[in-house]
Amino acid sequence: YDVSQLHCSVHSFDVDSCVYVFQKIVKAGDKDLDGQLDFEEFVHYLRDHEKKLRLVFKSLDKKNDGRIDSQEIMQSLRDLGVHISEEQAEKILKSMDKNGTMTIDWNEWRDYHLLHPADNIPEIILYWKHSTIFDVGESLMVPDEFTAEEKKTGMWWRHLVAGGGAGVVSRTCTAPLDRLKVLMQVHASRSNTMGIAGGFAQMIREGGLRSLWRGNGINVLKIAPESAIKFMAYEQIKRLIGSNQETLGILERLVAGSLAGAIAQSSIYPMEVLKTRLALGRTGQYSGIMDCAKHIFKKEGLTAFYKGYIPNVLGIIPYAGIDLAVYETLKNWWLQRFATDSADPGVFVLLACGTMSSTCGQLASYPLALVRTRMQAQASQEGSPQMTMTGLFRHIVRTEGAIGLYRGLAPNFMKVIPAVSISYVVYENLKITLGVQSR
Repeated sequence: YDVSQLHCSVHSFDVDSCVYVFQKIVKAGDKDLDGQLDFEEFVHYLRDHEKKLRLVFKSLDKKNDGRIDSQEIMQSLRDLGVHISEEQAEKILKSMDKNGTMTIDWNEWRDYHLLHPADNIPEIILYWKHSTIFDVGESLMVPDEFTAEEKKTGMWWRHLVAGGGAGVVSRTCTAPLDRLKVLMQVHASRSNTMGIAGGFAQMIREGGLRSLWRGNGINVLKIAPESAIKFMAYEQIKRLIGSNQETLGILERLVAGSLAGAIAQSSIYPMEVLKTRLALGRTGQYSGIMDCAKHIFKKEGLTAFYKGYIPNVLGIIPYAGIDLAVYETLKNWWLQRFATDSADPGVFVLLACGTMSSTCGQLASYPLALVRTRMQAQASQEGSPQMTMTGLFRHIVRTEGAIGLYRGLAPNFMKVIPAVSISYVVYENLKITLGVQSR
């Protein structure tokens, strides 16, 4: 079938609605992307769609009696941040209720929704949001998406504030590992095999325990402007790519998220350079963030604040792409294997999926992150040649081998699980404080 061959058989649809619905069905079921829906694809779409409908039906059926009433519809919409009256809930009910019982059974639910594409069923989105709470200190993830109701009621900024607060605490707790990663990226080599224990001992010997948090201040300060710019840019890009959906498809999210990330990174990039210079600085070299900025500007000029910018922006695409792809793959695998009664995977499954996807994304973009850090650090190292990105790549591979592109990977991965765990706990507590209803 193609769109022009499909005919509307649902009496409640007008012609425009029919065309729109069947376009959505073809888009959702067309696995070989030839613009047509053959019989096998249509059967596969119906099976997959029915499974999602069953999940949503069971999630809505709070009493587990095989029927949905107006109170259950009100409660489920309230969980999604939408508040409606009982009269409105009854209107929704009547549109699906064929036998006049004022409740909906499974057959009525399935018959009504079977020709409504289910790629963005709200219940599944609610539980499986790829959330900003997974802050591992890199801030390259695709921004969270908010419903129209969340934007209208101001819940979106509460979520962002809670996420920012969680990022502040998690980054501060894992700052020693982050500083060690930067030192290993810049100083470790075949001749200088800096290990984790040796690196910590060297930092403490040089500047005491306090030096373990050097550069953390600027790392925390950049959370707020980066999150705000990324969120605003993401919303504008969604409009520009012509999406009228609240939730984008994976490819659209990748494009919009990568562009929003690039815009945010471009805006706050000088802070990234300052963080690296402070982390690499000796005790007493700089009295603070502004003093460091003055030194760089006076000695190297304005262009120094954008050293390493190209590998940094290039790193956003593999990070965001692999992060999203792994997360969606794990989500779909879990829904197919384990989702029998509800689409809700539970906290530990969400944290595991978020951690694994973020880790894979970091692994893919790590060589670019290392080159970025080396370029940011070049002028601060006496006698160090000023290399381009490609020149630095060649130099590292020639002198250290491919393993040289992964210096500092161990402390970077060591901080992922504690960072995600701390982020989640702080995020949930801040949501309660700010009056955001928890999932």
